[in-house]
Amino acid sequence: MADGYYEFGPAAERWERARLFFDAKEYVTAAGILAGLVAEVPEQVAPRLLLARAYYHSARLEKAEAELRAVLDRDPVEGYAALMLGRTLERQGRPAQAAPYLRLAAALAGDFPDLPA
Repeated sequence: MADGYYEFGPAAERWERARLFFDAKEYVTAAGILAGLVAEVPEQVAPRLLLARAYYHSARLEKAEAELRAVLDRDPVEGYAALMLGRTLERQGRPAQAAPYLRLAAALAGDFPDLPA
């Protein structure tokens, strides 16, 4: 959980602080800061996506899944969110539910299987 100090200040400073903690692999602290930012600006995709990544890396997979679904609700063609949701579902032992998201991520990335001529 983020120390109270880290959660204060202007949004831009908290965003930068959260990114620094994320880059330092302090995922729990980053998630604490990001959760506050997401609550303030739920329509913005970037903080929510980084929050999902922080949850994923700290093995809070249900929270990661919820954030990734929220990202895809707002931006259905966010390929990285689709890939992460697929990986999150796989990591939870739900490969059948993961498959459509992994296919979507591949298609959005232009990674199509060879088609017969």
